[in-house]
Amino acid sequence: MQHKIEEVRLKNGTRGLLIDVPAARVFDMRFGFRAGNRFVRDKEKYETAHLMEHMAFGANAKFKDEHDYEAEFTKNGAWHNAYTADFTMTYVATSADFEWERILELQQLAITSPKFNEEEMQSEKGNITNELTGYKNNYGRLIWTYMQKDLGEGILLLDDELKTLPNIELKDIRDFHDYTHTMENMRFIIAGNLGGRKAKILRTLESFNLPSGKRLETPHDEYRYAPARLIQRKDAANLSFGWTMVLDRHLSYDEVLMMEALNHILTGTLYSRILGRARKQGLVYGIFSEATTAERSSAWDFGGEVNYESAHELLLIMAEEIKKVVGGDVKDSEIEAFRSYALGRYAMSGQTVGALAGAYAPGYFNMDEINLRSEIPERVKEIRKEDVIGIANEFIGNRKWTLTMVGNREHVNVKELSSALEGIFE
Repeated sequence: MQHKIEEVRLKNGTRGLLIDVPAARVFDMRFGFRAGNRFVRDKEKYETAHLMEHMAFGANAKFKDEHDYEAEFTKNGAWHNAYTADFTMTYVATSADFEWERILELQQLAITSPKFNEEEMQSEKGNITNELTGYKNNYGRLIWTYMQKDLGEGILLLDDELKTLPNIELKDIRDFHDYTHTMENMRFIIAGNLGGRKAKILRTLESFNLPSGKRLETPHDEYRYAPARLIQRKDAANLSFGWTMVLDRHLSYDEVLMMEALNHILTGTLYSRILGRARKQGLVYGIFSEATTAERSSAWDFGGEVNYESAHELLLIMAEEIKKVVGGDVKDSEIEAFRSYALGRYAMSGQTVGALAGAYAPGYFNMDEINLRSEIPERVKEIRKEDVIGIANEFIGNRKWTLTMVGNREHVNVKELSSALEGIFE
C-alpha cells in the first residue's frame, strides 16, 4: 500500500511513527514498552510482566472490569490484544476508520490508568498457569527456551516460570507498571488515513498521563557454546530439533537481508541446497532457517522435524552445505535468484495497514530503527555473494552454538548427532 512515514518526538518525551495510508479504511495502533520479562528485577517473581500484560485490559479509571471494557471496545468490530516478550510489551488495536479516535482513547485508558485488583490477578494467574503448562506440549517452544537458557540468556524455563506465579502480589504488578510505563520508555506506531487528523492524534498522545521516566537499557548476556541437549519425550514419534548460532552484536538491516539471501539458498525452496537435497533423498518433509537480530545480539537458527533413522544424515547434509558456503561456494546465479524471489515477495507484501505497521514495529520498538520499505528493492539489488559468505563465516567463527532436540532417548544418539555439526566449527 502507498504510504508516507514520519517519526515524531513529543514534548512529553515519547517518540513514535505516523504512517499515512491515504487509501486505508482501517486504523492500526501499536504502543511498545521495554517492559518484557527480562526487566523484572526479582527472578523469584519472573512472571510479573506476563501477569501485568494479562491484566492490561481489566479495570481502569472508567470501566469497572475487563468485561465492561471489552464490550465497549469491540462494539463496532474493533480488535485489541497485548503481547509480552523477553524485552518488550506491546499493545495492539485495529479499528474501522470511523472510530479511530474512540479506540485511541480506550487504548490510552488501558495503558495509563489501570486499576489492578486482586480478583483479576488471581483469575489471570490461573489463565497463565494453563498457558505455560500448555507450552510444555509445544516442542518448538520447549526447544528454543532451553537453547536460550543454555547459551547464557537470563531467562527461566517453563517449570521455573510457573513456580514464580504464587510469589507475585498486587503491589508487584503496580510497581512494575510504574517502573516501565513511562513516556521515555514508550514508543508508538499509528497507521491509517491520517489526512487532517495528525494534530488531533498528537494532542491525544501528548495527554497520556504517565511519568516522564527513562528509556530502560536492555540486559547484556554473555553467550557461550552449549553441549547438545535431548529433552526426553517417550511418546515423541520423531525427532524435533533446533540448532542456533549466535553473534554478540546487532545485525544491520542490510546484513539481515544478506542472511535472508543465504537462508533462501539453503532452505527457502524445494530446490534449495539443504531442503531440496534432503527432500530429494526422502529424508525430511520440511526444514526452516532464519536470522534474527536484537540490540546486542543476533541468531542464525535452523529447525524442523525428522524421523529418527534420517536425523544423522540430514544433519550431515546441513553441515556439508554450510561448509561449502563458508568456503566461498556461492554462485552469482543463486544471489540473482534470491533477488528475483525477494522482489516478488516485496511486491506482494504490505497489502494491509496492519502488515505495514507490523513490518516497522520490531526494529522501531526494539532498537529505534526505521528501515523504509521503499528502500528494500534497491538494498536487495546491492547484495553480493561476498557479503553472504562473509556474514556466514562470522557466525561460524564465533563458535557459540547449541543443538537441542525433543525425542525418545531410545532412538537418539546425542553425541552422534552433535558430531555431525561439529566439523563446521573446526
